[in-house]
Amino acid sequence: MNDLIKQHNLTEEEYQRIIKILGREPGIVELGIFSVMWSEHCSYKSSRVHLKKFPTTGPRVLQGPGENAGAIDIGDGLAAVFKMESHNHPSFIEPYQGAATGVGGILRDIFTMGARPVALLDSLRFGELSLPNNKHLVSGVVSGIAGYGNCMGIPTVGGEIYFDEIYNKNNLVNVFALGIVKKDRIFKGVATGVGNPVIYVGSKTGRDGIHGATMASDVFDDSSEAKRPTVQVGDPFTEKLLLEACLEVMNADLIVGIQDMGAAGLTSSSCEMAGRAGTGLDLHTDRVPTRETGMTPYEIMLSESQERMLIVTEKGKEAEVIGIFTKWDLDAVTIGEVTDTKRVRIFERGVLVADIPADALTDEAPLYNRPVAPPPYLEILRDIDVENIPVPSDLNKVLLTLLSSPSIASKEWVYSQYDHMVRTDTIVLPGSDAAVIRIKGTNKAIAMTTDCNSRYCFSDPFLGAAIAVAEAARNIVCGGGEPAAITDCLNFGNPEKPEIMWQFQEAVEGISAVCRKFNIPVISGNVSLYNETNDISIYPTPVIGMAGIIEDVSKRMTQYFKKEGDIIFLIGVNREELGMSEYLKEIHYKIRGVPPQLDLDLEKKVQDLCLLGIKEGIVKSAHDTSEGGLAVTLAECSLTAEGKNKGAEIELNDDIRADALLFGETQSRIIITVDKANAARIRNMASDMNVPMTLIGKVGGESLIVRHNSKELINIAVQEMSDAWRNAIPRQLGE
Repeated sequence: MNDLIKQHNLTEEEYQRIIKILGREPGIVELGIFSVMWSEHCSYKSSRVHLKKFPTTGPRVLQGPGENAGAIDIGDGLAAVFKMESHNHPSFIEPYQGAATGVGGILRDIFTMGARPVALLDSLRFGELSLPNNKHLVSGVVSGIAGYGNCMGIPTVGGEIYFDEIYNKNNLVNVFALGIVKKDRIFKGVATGVGNPVIYVGSKTGRDGIHGATMASDVFDDSSEAKRPTVQVGDPFTEKLLLEACLEVMNADLIVGIQDMGAAGLTSSSCEMAGRAGTGLDLHTDRVPTRETGMTPYEIMLSESQERMLIVTEKGKEAEVIGIFTKWDLDAVTIGEVTDTKRVRIFERGVLVADIPADALTDEAPLYNRPVAPPPYLEILRDIDVENIPVPSDLNKVLLTLLSSPSIASKEWVYSQYDHMVRTDTIVLPGSDAAVIRIKGTNKAIAMTTDCNSRYCFSDPFLGAAIAVAEAARNIVCGGGEPAAITDCLNFGNPEKPEIMWQFQEAVEGISAVCRKFNIPVISGNVSLYNETNDISIYPTPVIGMAGIIEDVSKRMTQYFKKEGDIIFLIGVNREELGMSEYLKEIHYKIRGVPPQLDLDLEKKVQDLCLLGIKEGIVKSAHDTSEGGLAVTLAECSLTAEGKNKGAEIELNDDIRADALLFGETQSRIIITVDKANAARIRNMASDMNVPMTLIGKVGGESLIVRHNSKELINIAVQEMSDAWRNAIPRQLGE
């Protein structure tokens, strides 16, 4: 029995708790159900105690955490529904299908709420591109995202990708999706109405993905690739049919509750619907459509076959629901009914094979307040003697090296594989600070971004996570949007280690601090733990997905220089901060120090001035400084997505060392350009708002020239920068 408990990833204490709940030993189906529902992936048993710290309400919030996705009011009677999910372990084992089904799963979360998905973004982490397996993972994951999203006709409009050796054995694949729905037509995953039928719709059930949720809640070792059978297989063409059929059933007012079968499949969807409603369910596994012979109730309940939904409709309306799904060439079968027992009961050919209180699987799942302790390496990691780090003599070479760094270099190789123009709503293409899509039938647009510097979080998870939120908001503002709400994907190592839980706790508090200061609620999210192989954990990677509202679509903004002669201003201040920078890593081979400081009052002022300048029609381009510092930011402003590159002449007078000035990653800075005629106006606005802003140069020429106190530090042809930046990833992938 001990081996069986271990195989189900349950502790002896958890097993004894199951016996106490049931009043007897569990049967094999019950053991499987408890295993997946009490897994970290489904129960959040190590993280729930901390997640309660998030601010989750606000004037725009229509649905916060707890449903398939969050929703905010965007005006005009519409809501934006969005969420971010991880598919990390499956994407390492089988990169194409792992990434593809990650896209499929997050899209189902969106249209389960009644919203039509309109955009996807991704946040990816890989190991060093010099290793053949990492090249394989990058190619497979990107192809999987492209293959599923493109076939579904949902544009992948933006995202982020970082490369670091810490992800060699644990890549991260986080996917963000957003949909639009009438705000009074949001559907929820509840099983209400005693006697109402429960209908299974979508693809047939197979043996793929069994124990996928349990696998996602475990650490890896060298044998982990043998877990390939636990990875689901996706079919985007079936999902497209499922999307249209679900929206049609919703429009016909036939839905009482609806839930997608994601992690833990039929088990999680049924248990969560009953748990939310305080009801019970009777399900008959012998009625479930299967694509393989001889499937047992255990396999049927735990399968994670894709493209499936569970629907509760009113009694007597089953035929209408089934008729619509049949029309779309999808299976639709009544497999059970809602009861007043508050229990989930599973029958196979009339024989009761599982009988469990619903709340024991959901609200009363184990909740751990695990020990926390700062890691012992912090003092050494944070110690850095900047004075003994020499300033390179050739700063042109430094800039070209940074532009060629895979984490900074152009991601065009990636997003060119995505159909980002399908649906014709994308009006700011991938590559700028925020992606922007128009909302048809209105004058509005939605700006979206994903952000996280995990190296910062490794040194200071509170500050690193806070910076992730601040930078996401800065990116939304640089796109012309008003930050509205966030979703998150919190990727960490083994929570049973006190230093990992310390990282998690600190990151949650950092996110909460900025969200409260900026009045940006957390409306949905995901936690991915156990991202560890052979006792080596990833950096703490709390990815922030943010959406913002642009009230006037004509006021959208991009980062690229627009016209020769435009005046360049720096909003914010330069500081001598080099800790944990890309410059230190790539040029001096050091991962040391502390992240840049974050002054939230200054951050808010910088963002407010930039956004007001955009709304007033004064600002012509806006780009925040992040990895690589000021020099990389200016280079990126010069390198337009359309190939209409423009140089600039810059004069800086700050009294700090040259490498920190050029490549330090000081926060709360935005580079803007304005027409010469508006220079005085933006200066007056900055003065009135008490925001530090400096005129640093003008657009023009075919080179980026940067002087410091009249001494030339950088002089590189824009074309040379473009070649280094655009070709870095294809070159390292051998393409």
